[in-house]
Amino acid sequence: MDLQEMMRGRPSAPHGPKQVFDQAAKLLASFRAHGAFVVLVKIGYSSDAKDRLSPLCDAPLGKAGPMPADSLALVPELNVQPSDYQIAKKQWGAFYGTDLDLQLRRRGMKTLVLTGISTAFVVESTARDAYERGYNQIFAEDAMTAMTAEEHNTAVTRIFPRIGLVRSTAEICNAFQAALSQSA
Repeated sequence: MDLQEMMRGRPSAPHGPKQVFDQAAKLLASFRAHGAFVVLVKIGYSSDAKDRLSPLCDAPLGKAGPMPADSLALVPELNVQPSDYQIAKKQWGAFYGTDLDLQLRRRGMKTLVLTGISTAFVVESTARDAYERGYNQIFAEDAMTAMTAEEHNTAVTRIFPRIGLVRSTAEICNAFQAALSQSA
């Protein structure tokens, strides 16, 4: 989620954006090679940015106003394919105001693998919604990052283990391969 050019230069911890992009790319390559349903979630504000939330708050996350068009592009590391399903969201979470749940249910999906920037906002918001909808979840810890290591670690150690499984990219790819080998 949100693996877009605008994230490339942002400060993050404990993993840098490039590592997150590369780890997500490994997961995508593995899933595509085995015919899994791939969903790429991106921020998709209108060109005038009037559809962005701008509540009164003490610590706004972004500046108001239009964003450069190229900043919303998915990073090339993901090797976007025509078969990838893309969702443009306008909130932190990927479910609110999108057809994500509908598309997952139509395909009989029961388990989601989540990656993205930012762990404590985008991934966690989506994860909470997925949990409430009854999905099993696997969190690729090394394919997500936050603004601070503390934010990331709080989600990964206190929230995610209560609503899913926390694994590394390598563990997920190996388990996916093993499960496919057993079913063949």
